[in-house]
Amino acid sequence: MYVDGFLIPVPKNKRAAYTKMARLGKKVWLEHGALEYRECVADDVSWGKSTSFPRAVKQKKNETVWFSYIVYRNRKHRDSVNKKAMSDKRFAGMDMKKMPFDPKRMIWGGFNVVVEA
Repeated sequence: MYVDGFLIPVPKNKRAAYTKMARLGKKVWLEHGALEYRECVADDVSWGKSTSFPRAVKQKKNETVWFSYIVYRNRKHRDSVNKKAMSDKRFAGMDMKKMPFDPKRMIWGGFNVVVEA
């Protein structure tokens, strides 16, 4: 299996807008073949002395960290699903400057699953 993981600093006053965008993302990615799509808001996350989720995204006082992930069969499947999802007409006209978070501080990457339940 393969997972795309994301850390996203979302302003607390934009939680509803982010959740709406995430619901659309879930619909689009699952329709195009993703196996799972999860959006998780921080609940027990502290500011670490050296490293932490808040430090990673340079969390501001008015923000909450979200951890999100999408699951695929493998890297090839992920690349295929992402290509379809990113060209989906429902995302047409999305302006990166009007996102309900600062995309410059979002962290993401692809991961091979080594251990699973």
